[in-house]
Amino acid sequence: MFLGEYHHTIDTKGRLIVPARFREGLGDKFIVTKGLDSCLFAYPMEEWSALEQKMRSLPFTRADARAFVRFFFAGAAECEIDKQGRVLIPANLREYAGLYKEVVVAGIASRVEVWSKERWEEYNSNAASSVEEIAEKIVDLDLGI
Repeated sequence: MFLGEYHHTIDTKGRLIVPARFREGLGDKFIVTKGLDSCLFAYPMEEWSALEQKMRSLPFTRADARAFVRFFFAGAAECEIDKQGRVLIPANLREYAGLYKEVVVAGIASRVEVWSKERWEEYNSNAASSVEEIAEKIVDLDLGI
């Protein structure tokens, strides 16, 4: 399980230090893809495989399902952590997420999210005002919260 928020910088070559607490969970190789909310999602291979299976069950005859699968898979890249604990984020993914200097790496249960610091702060500012309303809605999902 991935938990916590870590602030790092991305270097001019596009390398990002992966927090030590996340390295073992992600494994030697993992998948980074375009996430929702203009961030990146990183998945351990096992989680990615499970997600892939779920995506395969979406009806390919529906345009919205095809669009979502394309978005998620076409933007994906297999990444590795180097001996210094860094990962090279491909240029197209850095551009998508606006990763230029300061980044936030957040553990979100089964995945890791990588945000530009500015987008993370903006997202949190907006979400803070509605988190109680959101909590009320998801109580109906019987999550035990």
